[in-house]
Amino acid sequence: MENIIIIGAGKSCSWLIKYLSEQDQLPVSIKVADRSIDVAQRSVDGHARCTAISLDIFDSSALEAAIKGASIVISMLPARFHMVVARTCLKLNKNMITASYVSKEMGDLHDDVKAKGLTFLNEIGVDPGIDHMSAMEVIDDIKEKGGKMLMFESFTGGLVAPESDDNLWHYKFTWNPRNVVLAGQGGAAEFIQEGKYKYIPYQRLFRRTEFLQVPEYGKFEGLANRNSLAYRSIYGLEDIPTIYRGTLRRVGFSKAWNVFVQLGMTDDTYKIQDAENMTYREFVNLFLPYSPSDSIELKLRHSLKIDQDDLVWEKLIELDLFSHSKRLGLQEPTPAEALQKILEDKWTLDKQDKDMIVMYHKFGYELNGQKEQIDSTMVCIGDDQKYTAMAKTVGLPVGIATLRILQGKVRAKGVLRPTMKEIYQPVLKELRDFDIVFNEREKEYLGYNPDNLS
Repeated sequence: MENIIIIGAGKSCSWLIKYLSEQDQLPVSIKVADRSIDVAQRSVDGHARCTAISLDIFDSSALEAAIKGASIVISMLPARFHMVVARTCLKLNKNMITASYVSKEMGDLHDDVKAKGLTFLNEIGVDPGIDHMSAMEVIDDIKEKGGKMLMFESFTGGLVAPESDDNLWHYKFTWNPRNVVLAGQGGAAEFIQEGKYKYIPYQRLFRRTEFLQVPEYGKFEGLANRNSLAYRSIYGLEDIPTIYRGTLRRVGFSKAWNVFVQLGMTDDTYKIQDAENMTYREFVNLFLPYSPSDSIELKLRHSLKIDQDDLVWEKLIELDLFSHSKRLGLQEPTPAEALQKILEDKWTLDKQDKDMIVMYHKFGYELNGQKEQIDSTMVCIGDDQKYTAMAKTVGLPVGIATLRILQGKVRAKGVLRPTMKEIYQPVLKELRDFDIVFNEREKEYLGYNPDNLS
């Protein structure tokens, strides 16, 4: 009997728990641990082979006791807590899996993890995760045919499904709202196009978007992620002229979101005084100049040059930003926290709503003297509020990789990403059984096209 412990029982765990409890490859016992026993029990929800336990990861003796009996540890905690679990796994000689980015601290454990013959597999969710694996499958195939990579662009979006798209923003929260509000902060977006390094500072990020057409699902816009340059070494593309990674939204989202950026509403560095009884209208007025006569609406339009008949204005109205009655109800929030509260009122998924994951890769390459391009897209729509597309595309790769490590089918040791064939090929193959499928189209290679940028 293999003993699996899942630490952290949040919304991304539903498909992971379902997959592991229903698989027939190995006899397993699964413990689902969370600080809240109620959350853990709701996640288990009667699944066979599963037991819910309460666990405080900052109680070192309790954490060691929970991990000691495990064959493998899956950390589904927020990324900032993975190291607490990782150090304990290293101490107790346990393999570990996370869906999060490899932090510097995690990467620094590589030599020690490898020396102990352990596997700490990270970035095995959706983004990062499925993006890595689906990209490497095509990149490796091009290289094996003798091709030379000229361009790689990759975009992922967690969005609302078309049948649940009922607001002007064409957006609802399908993952951590705080991360959405703070997206793009912490430094300029860095990438390279046609051999030229490019930088987009945060205050310009939401006005530099690329348009993409996804068959059957229409038009989207992609905006740059923070640092695309790091992926040259991760993907073995050190000499590639163009590499760009971004986030997908429906067309028009970024232009409207830029209003919040320009006003300063996404700032998370200071506290707002006397905010608990502040109305939404009063919150907006904090960021506008004083006028003894002009209304808040007029001041905002004048400050940002928004016409009254502009769709951006309609989007702001839709959020009840100028409400006299709705109140923040928060004690000393940052502007970003206050904005998050306002958006959650409107962008929380209803019970009948479904979410959607969209991924889009572009591969430009030269083979036999000819320049070619492959566009690859994947769309996954959730089943319901529990078995979401986000949970499916995060949880299934984690679950599949967990079983392969338990079966001894992953020979690589150390702190890893799923960019090697022994990991990505079987995981992608099994994901196809769950309708997580990439559709590839061959196109004429156009290279960098400035007309495709808004």
